[in-house]
Amino acid sequence: MKLTIFPTISATLLSCSLLVACSNTAIQTQTVSGSLKQAYQDSFLIGTAIGNNQLMHPQQVTTKLIEQQFNAATPENDMKWERIHPKPGVYDFAAADKFVEFAEKNNIFITGHTLLWHSQAPDWIFEDEQGQPIGRDALLARLKDHIDTVVGRYKGRIQSWDVVNEALNEDGSMRQSKWYKIIGDDMVEKAFEYAHAADPDAELNYNDYNLNNPQKRAGVVRIVKQLQAKGLRIDGVGMQGHYSLFHPDFKEVEDSIIAYAETGVKVMFTEVDISVLVFPEGAEAGADVNQNFALQEKLNPYSKGLTPEAEAQLSKRYTDLFEIFIRHEKDITRVTLWGTDDGMTWRNDWPMVGRSDYPLLFDRQSMPKAAYYAVMALKQK
Repeated sequence: MKLTIFPTISATLLSCSLLVACSNTAIQTQTVSGSLKQAYQDSFLIGTAIGNNQLMHPQQVTTKLIEQQFNAATPENDMKWERIHPKPGVYDFAAADKFVEFAEKNNIFITGHTLLWHSQAPDWIFEDEQGQPIGRDALLARLKDHIDTVVGRYKGRIQSWDVVNEALNEDGSMRQSKWYKIIGDDMVEKAFEYAHAADPDAELNYNDYNLNNPQKRAGVVRIVKQLQAKGLRIDGVGMQGHYSLFHPDFKEVEDSIIAYAETGVKVMFTEVDISVLVFPEGAEAGADVNQNFALQEKLNPYSKGLTPEAEAQLSKRYTDLFEIFIRHEKDITRVTLWGTDDGMTWRNDWPMVGRSDYPLLFDRQSMPKAAYYAVMALKQK
């Protein structure tokens, strides 16, 4: 695809110096110019997630940052079923339309997110007018209507879709969601079939978290091969990339890239963020949005800001991850950060409301962090 590269980011953001805490705790100054999308233009797209507040009430500094740094984007929530199709026969395209219009204006590659997901799905989808569970044929009809309507509206405008999101358990078996219990084993196949029919030119992907996990990896490989065996289109696997300073072992991440690429599909990192916080006891790493724990101050150590030591750890972690991306850039088409800056990341309040996290490359003032400079430096050696 041909992408227009926009002028370099302003001197305010990039022609500046940043104190970086190195691994030996010494402090040194480095200056990096350019932008993420320029630095990685020969490797893969660099994306961001855009939330409802930014779409409906744009902040100029965030708008400018997105325009200057990213050439791919995903709507954070506004194409999920509860937002775009909240009631039977009722569709709300206001935010989604703004998202698509903004992306088109700025020559940004668009990924629609998501068509079938067990979470953020209203109960009415699975019930009749009396509140009783509907059958397979009725649910398939609702799924097809939804995909025909949403994908059809943006046919030729949205280049890529996360067709099915998080359909697997950690052991690689199918999640026993309402979708799966009602439709059965061909749930994923039907979603991909309907999506391809609605826009034959759109790229179609399976998206999930913890896809570094060997058992879950095997489950994804099984899904890809089943779709291929049925002659159904699947273009890529989206590895969400909700990581932390402590999890996972990046060798597992690299092993998964290789395994997915060997099936003949492309790999995308679709929701990348790296938490600096420790998970509470009993919490599962990944992105299960239903987890909710009481705030523990000892697990909220950076309420006033990151320490130099934590800044250095985050920088090193991002460096290690992007080095893997670069090694496998022939198989990776996109790396999308899940948010634009630390002020708008979902990880601030997950899985504990009230916590302050710092998982992205730009801080709460939309200024580049040490991790940003480290990622940029990998392409300027």
